[in-house]
Amino acid sequence: MKKKQNIPFSKPAIGKEEKKAVQRVLNSSWLTTGKEALAFEEEFCFLLNVKHSLTVNSATSGLHLAFEACGIKEGTKIITSPYTFISTASPAIHLGAEIAYCDIEKDSYNIDPEKIEDILKKDIHQKKIKAIVPIHIAGNPCNMKDIRFLANKYGVYIIEDAAHALPSITDDGWLGTLGDIGVFSFYATKTITTGEGGMVVTKNDELAQRMKTMRLHGIDRPVWDRYSSPKASWLYDVVEAGYKYNLPDILAAIGREQLKKTFLLYEQRKEIVDSYNAAFAHCDWIIPPPDAIGNACHLYFLQLDLEKLTIDRDSFALELQENGVSVSVHFIPHYHMSYWKKRGLEVKDFPESEKKFNSTLSLPLWPGMTKKMANFVIDRVKEIGEKAYVR
Repeated sequence: MKKKQNIPFSKPAIGKEEKKAVQRVLNSSWLTTGKEALAFEEEFCFLLNVKHSLTVNSATSGLHLAFEACGIKEGTKIITSPYTFISTASPAIHLGAEIAYCDIEKDSYNIDPEKIEDILKKDIHQKKIKAIVPIHIAGNPCNMKDIRFLANKYGVYIIEDAAHALPSITDDGWLGTLGDIGVFSFYATKTITTGEGGMVVTKNDELAQRMKTMRLHGIDRPVWDRYSSPKASWLYDVVEAGYKYNLPDILAAIGREQLKKTFLLYEQRKEIVDSYNAAFAHCDWIIPPPDAIGNACHLYFLQLDLEKLTIDRDSFALELQENGVSVSVHFIPHYHMSYWKKRGLEVKDFPESEKKFNSTLSLPLWPGMTKKMANFVIDRVKEIGEKAYVR
């Protein structure tokens, strides 16, 4: 009889440093966006060697700001993949734009540059497409070399959805800095967390200024400046109909401590990933996950070769859960969502996305996960797979 265990799918790595940082802010006289958020931005710029960083209350908000700054509006389109969380696309819809969806590569979960160019060629006269939005799924880098070539060739922006991609250092530099704008997520399950939050980075002064203005009501002065400057706090102008996307200092303080641990947390995740890869290397019913240079090891995708098993992905996942292993699926493609079905999106147009979706689940992976926990997950995966193996 196996000892009953329950392995969480994800668990944030919060320590005494984060707790002290929160207490520091609570003991101050300033709780909203201020010194902590400014310091977080500066430290993020230093780490990624990028000119501008803007704290935001979510990566979704960051994408909204990025799209708006790049002129995404009614009558325009972005190119992105349906194999992502819905927030990659929904900000474009909020701005009145449309989505030109592009399937993923055969050998990865990332958007396919060849298919991107097919879409761009069809738009060459209308010129409605304003940006390519690649998503570095699970922290594994997209083919940015080819995507950058296409962006230059067709005169469109690149807005990187880097929600999974910290730290991701490629031969060309940090993911998130290889396009015009990069957007990171600090949601509770991400590689570093503030609970809710995100960061937008860019090297472009004009784009940075536009996003700063739109981040907080379109006011021409930062809130912190209004209350620290000798200039009267009530003297400000509203120059645009902006949003309310700022990150409060309590969360920024957590982020600053998490940022210090970025590589430590990565190494802890990488150790679990290496254990999974070694254990599953000889299971011919498991397809190894893609692993390019710069992989942040945010998620571990267990792709099943369903032709060699008598059960499907959902049944496999259910058995794991019944045996104490929490799992998830990343992601349900957009064409399976009711809203996008109404907009004419169809499964048949995305064969690679559908194949991956039907065969892939995500295993537990988080800093602090012990070798014993990883071995428990490995044993349960092997037991279920070997029982269902077609001999």
